[in-house]
Amino acid sequence: MKKSVLWMLALLIFAIACNNNKKKNLITYKGNVQGSFFLIKFYAGADSNSLKTGIDSLFKVVDHTASVFDSNSIISLVNANRETELSDHFIKLFNKSQEVSAATGGCFDITVGPLVKSWGFWKKKGMDLSAKQVDSLLAFVGYNKIRLINTDKGRRILKEHPETMLDFNAIAQGYTADVVAEYFNNQDMKDYLIEIGGEVRAAGTKEEKIHWTVGIEKPADSMDAGQVVYEKVELQDKSLATSGNYRKFFIKDGIKFSHTIDPFTGYPVHHSLLSVTVLADDCATADAYATAFMVMGLDKAKEFLKSHPGLEAYFIFSDSTGNFINYKTKNFLVADK
Repeated sequence: MKKSVLWMLALLIFAIACNNNKKKNLITYKGNVQGSFFLIKFYAGADSNSLKTGIDSLFKVVDHTASVFDSNSIISLVNANRETELSDHFIKLFNKSQEVSAATGGCFDITVGPLVKSWGFWKKKGMDLSAKQVDSLLAFVGYNKIRLINTDKGRRILKEHPETMLDFNAIAQGYTADVVAEYFNNQDMKDYLIEIGGEVRAAGTKEEKIHWTVGIEKPADSMDAGQVVYEKVELQDKSLATSGNYRKFFIKDGIKFSHTIDPFTGYPVHHSLLSVTVLADDCATADAYATAFMVMGLDKAKEFLKSHPGLEAYFIFSDSTGNFINYKTKNFLVADK
């Protein structure tokens, strides 16, 4: 009898082991979200459809939190100075934004959105702004003019000026990648690649223990130019985000105006830095600092990185003749070509 029980137990253990070792398929899920594209690769069995459904529901939650194009989103209600309960996602986005703003002395600023809109970048075309118009909008810009408070009615955003408006556009896609990664982690998934609007978070490896490889885009001459890989990067449980001025811009009187707005002047940045790619543990951090470094410019960003070892960066800029030059921090490792 004991031998029979032991034999059945052995068979059960063998069956469980076989089931656990059952080969999972690499699933590629892609589409459009937040005005851009997404590409997600993960390993799953027959439950891949339920995982996709879970991802879609997370997209909707973040959109309801951070979309300025949805008049009923939390951020739109805050901008309209209407009373609304702030979600945990909103609080996380706000706190991370304020953290990066403080660290960079305001080079990253979520109150700069109205200037981006007024310069015409939301409509992908340039608009004429007078110095008076810029100054009038600039009066309501500043991360130190907003703060999170607790009231008897819940958590609220307190504004120094009611006209101040928030915009998570420069951090939302990176944050969304983190939200999906947390979802995967809670499902005990250890190998995946998440790309949302070009912002990437990777964990584990592909089959045969090969690290995920992503590309840094070569700065393009026009908005419609095809994508060309400038450099490849192996991601080892890291996040990567790129900000550049070569896809979203307009030209007026022979001058290129970048969609990156300087929060201090109210005008588009104008320097030799074409793009910056940041490596960090989480994608929201990488996304926000990539924008901040585009505002700083190359020299200030390089100096900043000396005292922030948790960040690595890769810069592409142009010399006086228009040739591309790159600079990377010591621990920003590129893949073998």
